[in-house]
Amino acid sequence: MLISTAYAMGANGGQGQAGGIAGFLPIIILFAIFYFLLIRPQQKKAKEHKAMIENLKKGNRVVTSGGIFGTIISLDDTTLGLEIAEKVKIKVARSNIAGLVSDNDTQAKSNEKN
Repeated sequence: MLISTAYAMGANGGQGQAGGIAGFLPIIILFAIFYFLLIRPQQKKAKEHKAMIENLKKGNRVVTSGGIFGTIISLDDTTLGLEIAEKVKIKVARSNIAGLVSDNDTQAKSNEKN
C-alpha cells in the first residue's frame, strides 16, 4: 500500500508538472533582470565613451585612464598628443582617454588648494 502511493506521487511530480514555458520562466526573469540592471547600462556607457572619443578636438582638456591631465595638441586616428605641462608633451592612445575636463572642474580644484 505504501509503495503504490509513493509510486503514484512520483509519476506526476507530486504536485503536477508545470508545462512548457513555466519551467523556463525563472531563467527568463533572471536574464531580464541582468539585462536591465547590468548589460544595458554598460552598453550605454560604452556608446557614450566612444562618441566622446570620436568628437575630441585640439584644445580640449582631458584626463587619461591613468589620471594624467592634459590639453590635446595633436590628433591622429589612434593616438593623441597631450601637453601635460609647459613644454612637456606625451602621446597616448585614444582609448586611454577617460573623459573631458571642464574649465569649471579645474578652477574648483585650484581654488580648493588655495
